[in-house]
Amino acid sequence: MPAKKVPMRMCVGCREMKPKKELLRIVRSPEGEISVDRTGKVSGRGAYVCANAECLNKARRIKALERALEHGIEDEVFYRLASEITDDAE
Repeated sequence: MPAKKVPMRMCVGCREMKPKKELLRIVRSPEGEISVDRTGKVSGRGAYVCANAECLNKARRIKALERALEHGIEDEVFYRLASEITDDAE
Protein backbone atom coordinates (compact mmCIF):
# COMPACT_ATOMS: atom_id res chain seq x y z
CA MET A 1 0.00 0.00 0.00
CA PRO A 2 1.46 3.43 -0.92
CA ALA A 3 2.42 5.90 1.80
CA LYS A 4 -0.21 8.47 2.71
CA LYS A 5 0.24 11.75 0.84
CA VAL A 6 1.25 14.66 3.09
CA PRO A 7 -0.72 17.84 2.31
CA MET A 8 1.66 20.71 1.49
CA ARG A 9 0.96 24.45 1.77
CA MET A 10 2.99 27.57 0.96
CA CYS A 11 3.96 30.07 3.63
CA VAL A 12 2.94 33.56 2.48
CA GLY A 13 6.05 35.01 4.19
CA CYS A 14 9.01 32.89 3.02
CA ARG A 15 7.12 31.32 0.06
CA GLU A 16 8.38 27.82 0.98
CA MET A 17 6.26 24.71 0.59
CA LYS A 18 5.95 22.90 3.91
CA PRO A 19 3.71 20.20 5.38
CA LYS A 20 0.37 21.70 6.40
CA LYS A 21 0.83 20.56 10.03
CA GLU A 22 3.99 22.72 10.40
CA LEU A 23 2.22 25.94 9.39
CA LEU A 24 -0.32 28.18 11.12
CA ARG A 25 -3.54 28.97 9.29
CA ILE A 26 -4.70 32.57 9.46
CA VAL A 27 -8.37 32.84 8.55
CA ARG A 28 -10.72 35.69 7.64
CA SER A 29 -14.24 34.80 8.68
CA PRO A 30 -17.23 35.73 6.49
CA GLU A 31 -17.80 38.61 8.98
CA GLY A 32 -14.28 39.95 8.28
CA GLU A 33 -12.66 38.93 11.60
CA ILE A 34 -9.06 37.70 11.30
CA SER A 35 -7.76 35.03 13.67
CA VAL A 36 -5.46 32.02 13.99
CA ASP A 37 -7.20 28.76 13.10
CA ARG A 38 -5.70 26.01 15.26
CA THR A 39 -7.95 23.23 13.90
CA GLY A 40 -7.69 24.00 10.19
CA LYS A 41 -11.46 23.68 9.94
CA VAL A 42 -12.77 27.20 10.61
CA SER A 43 -14.84 28.44 7.69
CA GLY A 44 -13.51 31.41 5.79
CA ARG A 45 -10.63 32.40 3.57
CA GLY A 46 -7.31 31.09 4.86
CA ALA A 47 -3.60 31.69 4.38
CA TYR A 48 -0.67 29.81 5.85
CA VAL A 49 2.39 31.20 7.59
CA CYS A 50 5.34 29.56 9.36
CA ALA A 51 5.09 29.55 13.14
CA ASN A 52 7.83 32.15 13.57
CA ALA A 53 7.87 35.92 13.84
CA GLU A 54 10.23 36.42 10.86
CA CYS A 55 7.77 34.97 8.35
CA LEU A 56 4.86 36.91 9.85
CA ASN A 57 6.86 40.16 9.68
CA LYS A 58 7.89 39.50 6.09
CA ALA A 59 4.29 38.72 5.12
CA ARG A 60 3.30 42.00 6.76
CA ARG A 61 6.01 44.03 4.99
CA ILE A 62 5.15 42.75 1.52
CA LYS A 63 1.39 42.73 2.27
CA ALA A 64 1.20 39.03 1.32
CA LEU A 65 -1.26 38.21 4.10
CA GLU A 66 -3.58 41.04 3.07
CA ARG A 67 -3.54 39.85 -0.56
CA ALA A 68 -4.11 36.21 0.39
CA LEU A 69 -7.04 37.06 2.67
CA GLU A 70 -8.35 39.74 0.29
CA HIS A 71 -8.82 42.09 3.24
CA GLY A 72 -6.92 44.95 4.88
CA ILE A 73 -5.30 44.06 8.20
CA GLU A 74 -4.87 46.58 11.02
CA ASP A 75 -1.71 46.79 13.16
CA GLU A 76 -3.56 45.49 16.24
CA VAL A 77 -4.38 42.26 14.39
CA PHE A 78 -0.71 41.75 13.49
CA TYR A 79 0.27 42.34 17.15
CA ARG A 80 -2.29 39.76 18.27
CA LEU A 81 -1.10 37.23 15.67
CA ALA A 82 2.54 37.82 16.68
CA SER A 83 1.71 37.28 20.36
CA GLU A 84 -0.13 34.04 19.52
CA ILE A 85 2.88 32.82 17.51
CA THR A 86 5.29 33.56 20.37
CA ASP A 87 2.91 31.83 22.80
CA ASP A 88 3.03 28.71 20.60
CA ALA A 89 6.84 28.73 20.55
CA GLU A 90 7.08 28.52 24.35
